[in-house]
Amino acid sequence: MSSNNGRIKVGLALGGGVARGLAHIGVLSVLEKANLPIDCIAGTSMGAIIGAAYCAGLTIEDLKGIAARTGWWQVSRPLFSAGGFVTFKHLEAWMEDNIGQFDVRDLAIPFAAVASDLISGERVVLSKGRLCTAVRASCSVPGFVPPVEQDGRILVDGGITDNIPADVARLLGADYVIGVDIFMPALRPRLGPFSQGIAAVETLIRHAGRGANECDCLIVPHMEGRSYFKFSDYERLIALGEEAALQQLPAIRQSLGRLEAARQQPAPSLPIASPEIGALHGAN
Repeated sequence: MSSNNGRIKVGLALGGGVARGLAHIGVLSVLEKANLPIDCIAGTSMGAIIGAAYCAGLTIEDLKGIAARTGWWQVSRPLFSAGGFVTFKHLEAWMEDNIGQFDVRDLAIPFAAVASDLISGERVVLSKGRLCTAVRASCSVPGFVPPVEQDGRILVDGGITDNIPADVARLLGADYVIGVDIFMPALRPRLGPFSQGIAAVETLIRHAGRGANECDCLIVPHMEGRSYFKFSDYERLIALGEEAALQQLPAIRQSLGRLEAARQQPAPSLPIASPEIGALHGAN
């Protein structure tokens, strides 16, 4: 599972969370400054957008610049139809303008987006095909955004089936997976009884696929009560990602150090058993 030069491969599993997902930029920034290589990324919903951009070769400064000038109007338009209230068709054009036109397989860093089959309830891993379409499918919240029809499937937001796709990162080749959870639930007393319902939905999505349990390290920025919709809070959201990643950085270094040390230890030699005399010459 290790790379050709023997190094432990590090993968990221970036969870969904709409505008909260800008915290992923802060996490990437800390890991990059710490010279921790990122060998592959699996992303769900907003995690797919940030992951795709990074795997396409955008720098941290590029991502911060895009965050500063991007809001809902750049990626969506109102839509009143049976399929939803907002269309994300503009998201595809926005991605091609800011990231480029790619097939998922052609990215500089291996990447996969996670979506959900609305009919079967199955997770769908999108590791090939048009990148912007894969990401749009991963972001299409059912009932709010129309689904994406692809290969006979009706695809919607991956957060329904696997919000932190750790095992997908392993399928991409990761030996060590760092997950990022931005779906921290919170009670909102001002919303009355709806507060408990919203917190319950947050909890269900957060644990969808139980990917958090499969991560070697889980980074959890303090997002309790923060809006999912205010892209204008990008500076604070990025900073929260940086703070959470810095807290986990010593543990990540320690774990990777142990794995590298274990890999470099020679395998124990097994004693060679002497054959029985009778087995060689036959019993008298």
